[in-house]
Amino acid sequence: MGERQNTIACAFDLRRPRISAYKTQEWIYAQLRLEDNEIPVVQIDGPKRHVYVKLLDNNRLQKVLHLTGGQIEYRHTHGEISMVRVETAGLGMRRLRIATLPPEVSDITIAGHRVLVSYEGQPMTCYGCNGTRHLYQAC
Repeated sequence: MGERQNTIACAFDLRRPRISAYKTQEWIYAQLRLEDNEIPVVQIDGPKRHVYVKLLDNNRLQKVLHLTGGQIEYRHTHGEISMVRVETAGLGMRRLRIATLPPEVSDITIAGHRVLVSYEGQPMTCYGCNGTRHLYQAC
């Protein structure tokens, strides 16, 4: 899918029964109220039970997010209801552990993106200049 611009990530509950690709597609059109001509690509990540829906228009993406409020129901054929988390793909918080990080580091660059670093006992630093005597609002 390349860059995940204008892409919705739908995270289905791992504890619930799997959903076929056909049923997933039906659900996209019925519940997210999307038309065939608005969706150039749908990607299904089976093991994670994530479905990525790429849209042609960012305004349409925002409408879907507003419509769902961040989650929506999926009704299984036997009547069980699962909640599906709906959000913009590629965004969010990730956690990782770095073993030998100097204490003065408050941000690093990973794959061209500035990443904020936080840890227990970290001195307060300015996001703009990494100074320790003020915060970004006063920089």
